[in-house]
Amino acid sequence: MYDILYNHFNKYVSLSKEDFEECKLLFKHKKYRKHQYILQQGEVSRHETFIVKGCTRTYEVDDTGQEHVVQFGLETWWVGDLHSFFTNSPTRYNIDCLEDTEVLQIPRTEMEKMYDKVPKLERFFRILIQKAYVASVERIYSSLSKPAPDRYQEFVDKYPDIEQRVPNHQIASFLGITPQSLSRIRSQSVSRKKVVSR
Repeated sequence: MYDILYNHFNKYVSLSKEDFEECKLLFKHKKYRKHQYILQQGEVSRHETFIVKGCTRTYEVDDTGQEHVVQFGLETWWVGDLHSFFTNSPTRYNIDCLEDTEVLQIPRTEMEKMYDKVPKLERFFRILIQKAYVASVERIYSSLSKPAPDRYQEFVDKYPDIEQRVPNHQIASFLGITPQSLSRIRSQSVSRKKVVSR
């Protein structure tokens, strides 16, 4: 389990086994059942959460009770609310588990200790935050300027296997379309692939 985190760190920084041993015990292993919340609206996000196994969704609920999915989380993804985490303010998001999920969590106070022990990991989390910012800007641009079929294709590219793991209405919510529109886009996509393969 910790090997997954070690390998993930090493995708972005060169971390020795000795360095990893220095910090890995700052992470707590936790298991969540399907439908259980990792974070709920109104709470303060106090952990960075690394998914070892499972699938999550991050969503908000508007004043009419409508859910709006902003992210899915899969193995080796980090989930949480960075704004709440850094400002110590209540989150407007919910993060729940779409499958039984295992995570490794580190509180903010322990992160500061980790940075002191292994400065390379401060660089790792800087890279992570930069990537999260870029992804957020790209998602805003896509939702404002791209037609639904293009957004769907981007979704498939970003989450290749998730359609087998997530209900259609949640995918539609993520794309900002109705489930009926999603079905129509999928049918058109399949038809185009059949024509190309002939």
